[in-house]
Amino acid sequence: MKKFLVFSLLFGVFFFTGCSQKRYDLSNPSRNKATMRPYKVLGKRYRPTYVSVGDVMKGTSSWYGPNFHGKYTSNGEVYNMYAKTAAHKTWPMNTMVRVTNLQNGKSTIVRINDRGPFVRGRIIDCSYTAGKELGLDKMGIARVSLEIVGFSGKVESSARIKRDIKENKIKRIHLSNFGIQVGAFRRYEGAKHIRDTYANRYENHKTIIKRFIVDDEPLYRIWLMGFSSEEEADDFKNSHNLYGAFTVRN
Repeated sequence: MKKFLVFSLLFGVFFFTGCSQKRYDLSNPSRNKATMRPYKVLGKRYRPTYVSVGDVMKGTSSWYGPNFHGKYTSNGEVYNMYAKTAAHKTWPMNTMVRVTNLQNGKSTIVRINDRGPFVRGRIIDCSYTAGKELGLDKMGIARVSLEIVGFSGKVESSARIKRDIKENKIKRIHLSNFGIQVGAFRRYEGAKHIRDTYANRYENHKTIIKRFIVDDEPLYRIWLMGFSSEEEADDFKNSHNLYGAFTVRN
């Protein structure tokens, strides 16, 4: 049977996290920061989006298996065709998704750990095991409904999701990797002084020093971190009169 292996070119392209042999930590959101950056495939630009439990999407699902087994996924994990994972073009890594095959009623829960599929009309590519549970091994592709049911391996029950929606207590993934550059120094002592000044001034935001090499010499940049979007960082910068500062992303 023809397998819909439609996004092979992306494997390795988004190898953001270093591909070490260390155990992948689902509880550490910093591992996923780089995978939220915009990217381009086949001339089209994609912007990963933040999502909430209860969000729903409908479209076509495909599956992928042996040809990618043991290779790296977009977030640095090793793809295991027997695990229940999936690829999505824009949802955050480690988002837990209930996939329901609208053509036969079968459903399963997968964890997003890859990007794709890059075929028009398809919204998710399931692993071999997940696809088999949905009947995709026989159908190839199918019309499906996706519902976000949690993050980082934690799955909320349908009753809990309905109650949280009613009470406006929906869980939303939050990666605070946007920041504002408030200074730059050739000497570390100067950067440290500014870092300490801003750390005492804005307790709800972490102030860090980033070391870069510019013209063969170190340059220490001071970043005020902890914003969930470029818009939030810009608003903070403008409302606090941080003239000369500009938005960055870690």
